[in-house]
Amino acid sequence: MTENYKDKQANKTPIMGTHNFKKKFGQNFISDRNLLAAIVRDSNIEKNDIVLEIGAGEGTLTSEISASAKKVVSFEIDRDLIPTLEGLDLENVEFVFEDALKMELKDIEDKLGGEYKIIANLPYYITTPLIFKFLEGSDKLKSMTIMVQKEVAERIVAKEGGKDYGILSVMIAFFGNAKITRNVSRKLFFPQPNVDSAVVNIEIVKGKFDVPKEKFSRVVKAAFSMRRKTILNNLSNALGMDKKDITQKLENFDLSRRAESFSVEEFAEITKILLG
Repeated sequence: MTENYKDKQANKTPIMGTHNFKKKFGQNFISDRNLLAAIVRDSNIEKNDIVLEIGAGEGTLTSEISASAKKVVSFEIDRDLIPTLEGLDLENVEFVFEDALKMELKDIEDKLGGEYKIIANLPYYITTPLIFKFLEGSDKLKSMTIMVQKEVAERIVAKEGGKDYGILSVMIAFFGNAKITRNVSRKLFFPQPNVDSAVVNIEIVKGKFDVPKEKFSRVVKAAFSMRRKTILNNLSNALGMDKKDITQKLENFDLSRRAESFSVEEFAEITKILLG
């Protein structure tokens, strides 16, 4: 069941008054102790888990993760936060003051040293590229628990036939099972953003579909290349395949439909047929 978190002044942790918040980094720090603990519960962290945190902020969530996990590697792009974060003196946490989006995945995973779970409070501008960086590139990721804008969360968990359903919905469903665990009021952040947020948990299911991820991604991106066109037109144009050939191979599908009406299972079957 999805929970709703509203403003609770009594549960707020103090926000660092001297920090110069940087709009370019999309900084909105979480300030509610109950919410911080709830995010960690949503991630299903166990005492032997390794956790990758992206966006440490002032370290309030980092401290909660540290208390539950075996090891935490926490990325923070804002080097002005070095004194604050290192001053927390968390023995099982390694802070990395780099841009996780720009760093090679292999270098990140070398620091982790094994299978891991991600927890992140993500600014809008890195949400989709960061999700794809790890989902498409990693074989060691076990789950992602991410705080994102509410509208992005709704796209992540959308089912076929709805207006929010698209490439992001399909690709995440290909790699695992996603659910919104709680909706979060904008009032629980500082500085306060213009939109509400939601926490999404994505449990990775290895081998969920017997289809190479590269081929599946190619088909899905082709199918959604022009949303107002039929899937036949999009597949033909984007994949460079003859319409008659596609129609013959996909004779059991209604190719006059648009991509948003196809389930992830249908996309998997289409990929097998067209790309082998």
